Parts: sequence; structure tokens; C-alpha cells
Amino acid sequence: METINNLKQRFLSAGMLEKLIYINIAVFIIGLLTISFSGLYGTRTSFLTEWFALPSDLDKFITRPWSLVSYGFLHAGFLHILFNCIWLYIFGRLFIEYFTDKQLLNFYLLGTVFGGMAFLIAMNYFPIFSGAKPPIVGASAGISAIIIGTATHIPNYELRIPLINIYIKVWHLALFFILMDLISLSGGNGGGHFSHLGGALFGFLYVKYAGNKELDIFPSFKRTSKKKKTNLKTVHKSNNLTPRGPYRSKSDQQKKIDIILEKIGDSGYDSLTQEEKDFLFEQGKK
Repeated sequence: METINNLKQRFLSAGMLEKLIYINIAVFIIGLLTISFSGLYGTRTSFLTEWFALPSDLDKFITRPWSLVSYGFLHAGFLHILFNCIWLYIFGRLFIEYFTDKQLLNFYLLGTVFGGMAFLIAMNYFPIFSGAKPPIVGASAGISAIIIGTATHIPNYELRIPLINIYIKVWHLALFFILMDLISLSGGNGGGHFSHLGGALFGFLYVKYAGNKELDIFPSFKRTSKKKKTNLKTVHKSNNLTPRGPYRSKSDQQKKIDIILEKIGDSGYDSLTQEEKDFLFEQGKK
């Protein structure tokens, strides 16, 4: 009982990124348990997959409309959830340096929805998918929205890749993911790659054209597009953080701050003049 209470307390005190990872892991474990118990009756199927995976058949989808979101919390195997959680963690941490926890949730959910719609359209339009139409599971569409949204906002940020310890610009990594999806559209998991592209499209369009507007498609998550007042991470090869002051009204001083931040997002902290660095440092102390 104490262990359960500790887990509950840890979940409640966690940030949105950690909660998303915890939920995905919990659902995966529940799915394994249902498969194990159903195997006692000779079926080896999971009711989670049956009722919450996104079916490719439109008639079946009409009876399970919630699956347009729920499929984003299911996974087909250990490696599937492992790599999805790794990329969600890496890009989720970077995302919340510039956006809010609620925006992270909205990107995840709306990316999942856009990915699901792209999957349904592709599976019911292209002749190559006219045969067997398996359902889709996985968080990849929601994660793609976060990755591409981040890359659109700070394309020149240099991200350190663990293990191999190299730095790569975020937009290079995002482009690699997109190209891999494009060249795999007619492969065995073509529907899944359409889903990734659907999530990526949402992430790009929102940040590019609606970044200053309220993201209130879900009424319970209003006012989610406000900038998070956090430290601004630099884009040169270090783990240092450069402080920035809170957002105020668009005074001349604020406009100058915005110009400097935009310059950092485009070209990196090292591109600033000494005067701009001193100005940003002084504002960070206020």
C-alpha cells in the first residue's frame, strides 16, 4: 500500500512530460497483463487493442471514435514504447524550455489526432492499402508534432545525442525523421508513416502560423499558448543556461529583447554582439 501511495504521489507531483511517459508505461503494462490473462483462455488478445487502437476500417472507427486519441497511448512491443519514450523525453525537455506543460499536452494530443486522420485517409484512399487493414497504435504522431514544432521554433538549436556524444542541429534531425517517413510510405508500415507525417504537419503549422494564438481546441486547456517564463537555453555546445526576464508589454525594451531572442533562435547565442549579451544579462537580473 505504501508503494502505491508513493507512486501516486510521484505521479501527481510530476511535470506533464513525466506524466505522459508514466501513462504510456502504465498502459503498456496493463496491456501485457490482459494479454497474459486472456492467454489462459486460449485467445492471447488484449481488450485494450481491440477497443482503443485506431481501426483503419471507417465503419469500425465510427463505433470507436475515442480511438482517434486513445491509440496514441498504446504500443505494439517493448522496443516500440522504449524508443518512443526516449524521443519524447529528449524533445519534451527541450519543448518545455520554450512552451508550457499544457502546450506539451495539447501538442501530444492534437498531433495524435492529426496523425490518426492522416492514417484513416491514407488507408482508405491509396490502393496499396486495399488488402488487410490492421489498426494502428503508438505515440509517434504526437511525438512528431512535438519534434517538428520544436524544430520550427528553434531550428538551429544544437542537440547533444547521448552515447555517441555529438551535436546536431534540431532541424537536421527533424528533416531526417521526415525523409525516413516519406521514403517508407509504401512499405509494410505505410499507414504508420502517414500518421507520423500528420502529427508533424500539425506541429509545423501551429508554430509557424498560429504561434501567438490561443490553443483552446480543448476547452479544459485554455490559455495554453502563453510563453513559459523560464530560463532560455543557449544553442552553443554547452549545458549552460542564459537567463531572460519575464515577458512584459511591447515596450521598446521588450522589442529589443524579442529581437535578441529571435536572433538566438536563428543563429545561436554566439552570434550576439557583446553589447547584446550584456543587455540580455542585465535584463535577466531584473
